[in-house]
Amino acid sequence: MAEKANDRDFVEYVVKQIVNHPEDVKVDRKIDEMGVLITLDVHSEDMGMIIGREGATAKALRTLLRVIGAKNNARVNLKINEPEGSEKKMAKPGTERRNIDEVVRDISI
Repeated sequence: MAEKANDRDFVEYVVKQIVNHPEDVKVDRKIDEMGVLITLDVHSEDMGMIIGREGATAKALRTLLRVIGAKNNARVNLKINEPEGSEKKMAKPGTERRNIDEVVRDISI
Protein backbone atom coordinates (compact mmCIF):
# COMPACT_ATOMS: atom_id res chain seq x y z
CA MET A 1 0.00 0.00 0.00
CA ALA A 2 2.90 2.37 0.71
CA GLU A 3 4.09 1.88 -2.88
CA LYS A 4 0.74 3.11 -4.24
CA ALA A 5 1.10 6.46 -2.40
CA ASN A 6 4.26 7.31 -4.36
CA ASP A 7 2.25 9.74 -6.49
CA ARG A 8 1.07 11.67 -3.41
CA ASP A 9 4.56 11.71 -1.89
CA PHE A 10 6.04 12.86 -5.20
CA VAL A 11 3.67 15.84 -5.46
CA GLU A 12 4.24 16.78 -1.83
CA TYR A 13 8.03 16.65 -2.17
CA VAL A 14 8.20 18.63 -5.42
CA VAL A 15 5.72 21.30 -4.31
CA LYS A 16 7.46 21.81 -0.96
CA GLN A 17 10.71 22.44 -2.84
CA ILE A 18 9.07 25.11 -5.03
CA VAL A 19 7.00 27.16 -2.55
CA ASN A 20 7.95 29.74 0.09
CA HIS A 21 5.51 28.28 2.67
CA PRO A 22 6.17 24.50 2.65
CA GLU A 23 4.43 24.11 6.00
CA ASP A 24 1.12 25.10 4.34
CA VAL A 25 1.32 22.42 1.62
CA LYS A 26 -1.43 19.82 1.97
CA VAL A 27 -1.77 16.89 -0.41
CA ASP A 28 -4.74 14.53 -0.34
CA ARG A 29 -5.16 11.32 -2.34
CA LYS A 30 -8.49 9.71 -3.21
CA ILE A 31 -9.30 6.73 -5.37
CA ASP A 32 -12.59 6.36 -7.23
CA GLU A 33 -13.88 4.78 -10.44
CA MET A 34 -12.12 7.48 -12.51
CA GLY A 35 -8.69 6.71 -11.01
CA VAL A 36 -6.54 8.53 -8.49
CA LEU A 37 -7.21 12.18 -7.63
CA ILE A 38 -4.42 14.13 -5.97
CA THR A 39 -5.72 17.35 -4.41
CA LEU A 40 -3.22 20.10 -3.64
CA ASP A 41 -3.64 23.03 -1.25
CA VAL A 42 -0.96 25.71 -0.88
CA HIS A 43 -0.57 29.14 0.73
CA SER A 44 -2.22 31.88 -1.34
CA GLU A 45 1.15 33.60 -1.93
CA ASP A 46 2.51 30.40 -3.49
CA MET A 47 -0.21 29.87 -6.11
CA GLY A 48 1.75 31.67 -8.81
CA MET A 49 4.76 29.43 -8.26
CA ILE A 50 2.63 26.28 -8.48
CA ILE A 51 0.78 27.39 -11.62
CA GLY A 52 3.85 28.89 -13.29
CA ARG A 53 4.02 31.13 -16.31
CA GLU A 54 1.07 30.27 -18.57
CA GLY A 55 0.43 27.18 -16.43
CA ALA A 56 3.75 25.55 -17.30
CA THR A 57 4.59 24.28 -13.80
CA ALA A 58 1.14 22.82 -13.19
CA LYS A 59 1.22 21.20 -16.64
CA ALA A 60 4.64 19.68 -15.91
CA LEU A 61 3.41 18.28 -12.58
CA ARG A 62 0.39 16.74 -14.29
CA THR A 63 2.57 15.22 -17.02
CA LEU A 64 4.90 13.64 -14.47
CA LEU A 65 1.91 12.29 -12.54
CA ARG A 66 0.61 10.67 -15.74
CA VAL A 67 3.97 8.95 -16.13
CA ILE A 68 3.84 7.69 -12.54
CA GLY A 69 0.25 6.55 -13.11
CA ALA A 70 1.15 4.73 -16.32
CA LYS A 71 3.93 2.91 -14.49
CA ASN A 72 1.39 1.73 -11.90
CA ASN A 73 -1.46 1.10 -14.39
CA ALA A 74 -3.55 3.89 -12.89
CA ARG A 75 -4.98 7.18 -14.09
CA VAL A 76 -3.69 10.00 -11.88
CA ASN A 77 -5.16 13.51 -11.95
CA LEU A 78 -4.05 16.64 -10.08
CA LYS A 79 -6.51 19.20 -8.75
CA ILE A 80 -5.08 22.46 -7.41
CA ASN A 81 -7.46 24.13 -4.99
CA GLU A 82 -7.61 27.91 -5.03
CA PRO A 83 -6.76 29.24 -1.55
CA GLU A 84 -9.36 31.19 0.39
CA GLY A 85 -9.05 34.93 -0.02
CA SER A 86 -7.12 34.77 -3.27
CA GLU A 87 -8.18 36.95 -6.15
CA LYS A 88 -7.98 35.97 -9.78
CA LYS A 89 -6.06 38.55 -11.73
CA MET A 90 -7.43 39.85 -14.98
CA ALA A 91 -5.42 39.42 -18.16
CA LYS A 92 -4.90 43.14 -18.69
CA PRO A 93 -4.83 45.73 -15.88
CA GLY A 94 -7.53 48.33 -16.24
CA THR A 95 -9.90 46.12 -18.20
CA GLU A 96 -13.26 45.27 -16.78
CA ARG A 97 -15.17 42.05 -17.10
CA ARG A 98 -18.30 42.09 -19.21
CA ASN A 99 -21.03 39.54 -19.58
CA ILE A 100 -21.83 37.91 -22.91
CA ASP A 101 -24.76 40.24 -23.63
CA GLU A 102 -22.52 43.30 -23.39
CA VAL A 103 -19.95 41.72 -25.69
CA VAL A 104 -22.55 40.74 -28.31
CA ARG A 105 -24.02 44.26 -28.35
CA ASP A 106 -20.59 45.65 -29.25
CA ILE A 107 -20.24 43.37 -32.26
CA SER A 108 -21.31 45.05 -35.48
CA ILE A 109 -22.21 42.71 -38.30
